[in-house]
Amino acid sequence: MKRSVVISAVAAAGALLAMQASVPAEASSASTFSSSSNPVLFVHGYTGDGSSWNTMAGRFKTDGWPSSYLDQWSYDWHQSNATTAQQLASEVDKLLTATGASKVDIVSHSMGGLSSRYYLKNLGGTSKVDAWVSLGGPNHGTDSANACFDTSCTEMRVGSDFLNALNASDETPGSSRYATWWSPCDTVINPDSSVSLSGASNTKTACLSHTALLTDTTVYAQTRDMINS
Repeated sequence: MKRSVVISAVAAAGALLAMQASVPAEASSASTFSSSSNPVLFVHGYTGDGSSWNTMAGRFKTDGWPSSYLDQWSYDWHQSNATTAQQLASEVDKLLTATGASKVDIVSHSMGGLSSRYYLKNLGGTSKVDAWVSLGGPNHGTDSANACFDTSCTEMRVGSDFLNALNASDETPGSSRYATWWSPCDTVINPDSSVSLSGASNTKTACLSHTALLTDTTVYAQTRDMINS
């Protein structure tokens, strides 16, 4: 009799745990897709591609964003970030046409923050971008770029002509909303202070690796809430 009761209790507990595990921890009924939500253009970093965003884009879908509103864009990461910015401008226009939206939100990782910032500052992007996010972006350079020699990579070096021009005057121009996330354990972006921008909302994360910024549930939820506010 007692054995039967114990077995039943264990089974019930197991079923409860299974139900809890099936609910995404990052889902939030208060911050899901609505008629005022913008399409999201994801801009990957050095050596990446559109698939870098599979986890985050999947979470946006779970929270209600339709696939047509989630553009996991790929580009040639060897080329100058200025060239990428010109191509990004075309991609933004395509996304706006496809969705009928008036503005997009840009979520960038690492080097992707530089081409997208160039677009906002120099190519009229502030009129088409509501919110811009940088996850671990080398916005003021990183010493890890001293070891690579693609045009895009040399532009990430501390003190490069590209960064000096990008950061001259206003680092967050226009009416777009800017936000950055940086990790104290990111060994790719050195120094850590490189990520933060004057005029942006700058958030320190938990101890995350550079690539973990793409998959961390807290960073996702904060990013979602920021662009959807």
